[in-house]
Amino acid sequence: MQPLLNEITQVYEQADELYSPADIHTAIDRMAEQINAEMADANPVVYSVMNGALVLTGHLVTRLNFPMEISYLHATRYRNETQGSSLDWRAFPQQDVKDRSVLIVDDIYDEGGTLAAIVDHCVAGGAKEVRVAVLVNKTHNRKVRPNMKIDYIGMECVDRYVFGFGMDYKGYWRNAPGIYAVKGL
Repeated sequence: MQPLLNEITQVYEQADELYSPADIHTAIDRMAEQINAEMADANPVVYSVMNGALVLTGHLVTRLNFPMEISYLHATRYRNETQGSSLDWRAFPQQDVKDRSVLIVDDIYDEGGTLAAIVDHCVAGGAKEVRVAVLVNKTHNRKVRPNMKIDYIGMECVDRYVFGFGMDYKGYWRNAPGIYAVKGL
C-alpha cells in the first residue's frame, strides 16, 4: 500500500494545474445559468454519474433554482485504473424516466462510451428528453459517438490524463480543488 500512496502523492506534487478552483466555480456558474434558463419548467430527474460527478453535482444543483429529483447511477470503465475497459454497471438508475426530462451530470466527456450507454439507457426508458452536463470536455478525435450532443460544458481540456474536482487518479485525488494533468500521461 505504501508504494501506491507514494506514487499518488508524487503524482499530485508533480501535476500541472490546468484550472484553478476559481476557474471551476466560474464555469459551474455559467453552466447553472444555462440550465436554469433551459430546464426551469422541466421537472427533471438529475442523475449524478458516480463517483466522478459527485463533487460537480453537489456544486451544480445548489445553483439550480427549480424543482428537481436528484439521484445517481454508477457506470464505469476505469475501475481505479488509468485506462478504460468494458462498461461495468454498478448501480442502475432507479427512477422511472418515462415521459420525464433527464439531466445527466458527469465529470468528463473523454471518449464518451460511458455517457453514450447512459444516454441510451434513459432513451430506452422513454425519457422525454435527455440532456448532458459535463465539467470537462477533453478535446481529441477518439469520441465513441463524435456527434453526441453535450448540452452543458464547463471547460475544454487538453488530451492529457486529468484529475481533481471529482476526477481521479487510480481512485485518489477526487478531492483536489482544481483540475490537474498528470505528468507523462
